[in-house]
Amino acid sequence: MARMHRIDLGGYIYHVINRANARIRIFHNDSDYKEFEYLLTEIKETYNVRILAYALMPNHWHLLLYPRNDGDMSKALHWLTTSHARRHHIKNKTIGNGHLYQGRYKSFIIKGDKHLLTVLKYIERNPARARLCNVAEAWRWGSAFRRVCGTTAEQQLLAGLPLDLPKNYLEWINTPEPSEELKAIRHSVNMGVPYGG
Repeated sequence: MARMHRIDLGGYIYHVINRANARIRIFHNDSDYKEFEYLLTEIKETYNVRILAYALMPNHWHLLLYPRNDGDMSKALHWLTTSHARRHHIKNKTIGNGHLYQGRYKSFIIKGDKHLLTVLKYIERNPARARLCNVAEAWRWGSAFRRVCGTTAEQQLLAGLPLDLPKNYLEWINTPEPSEELKAIRHSVNMGVPYGG
């Protein structure tokens, strides 16, 4: 069966996710997370893809990407996943043990400002929802931390958003999403359809 054609148009914002094969841990310690953040810096600089938000979880990751040109996102993510898998296998002495990721990354266009904020919140709250931290900005390996606690240099990974965050950002990001929003985002991920109207 042929793979579904991937949409990769510049000028659109995408929610991107990839999971480890068999949901194994791909980030075991701080250096694993730092290495991946370094790779994110590389895709930002080399492929000119804007990173609006991200969350690195023990066995998967979420990105909110804003590519400038058609094809940029696919090139950037191919390099990211290939480089990460190679480095992971070398570091953990697992070369020849199979795929690191369960498959190709999934990406979905986000339509509209309201939906962009909903997905940004979904991504940045992911660690708190998974009980890896009490508040989103406490998770060192995500954009909420960089936005609130990061140094000026750390904040450089994140591109400016095309809209303003809520003025009460910390309260907003730490208030659980309504179940309808979570269901709608998960439907987008599971069905491979754009999120929003």
